[in-house]
Order: sequence, then structure tokens, then C-alpha cells
Amino acid sequence: MADCGSAARYEIGVYGLIDQAWFPEAHVSGDDGRSAISADLPDQSALFGLLTRIRDLGLCLVSVRRVEPNHQDQSKNP
Repeated sequence: MADCGSAARYEIGVYGLIDQAWFPEAHVSGDDGRSAISADLPDQSALFGLLTRIRDLGLCLVSVRRVEPNHQDQSKNP
């Protein structure tokens, strides 16, 4: 079980297409009216800061997922 106070990668989904410049510390991608924000964050305080920025921008939050370090995207594997 991961320590919830430790660094982790998070994937956050929002409705709408957003600009990478809004989240310079993260990777932003978008398709079909949704955007994904992926970021390595040092702790949950940083996560809450990112979620606060999403709220302040008026974006509709769809999902938040903590990705374990050994997780691999199966769609990239043959």
C-alpha cells in the first residue's frame, strides 16, 4: 500500500480542451471534448493545489486517479 503523503503520479480528467500553458508542471492531452492532466506530484498538498486551480478555472472535474509506479499503460504494449 502506498503512503498517501508521498510523491505519486496522478491522472486527472476534465471536460473541455485546455491549454498546456495552464498547467506547466504537468503533461496535458485532449480528445473528444475531454482533457487529461498527468503530473508527478510531491505530496497530496500539491494535488489539492492542482485541483484548486482546476476549480478556479471553472473546469468540470471528471476523474482523479493515483497511478502506482509499476503501473504500465496496457494500450502501449503489443
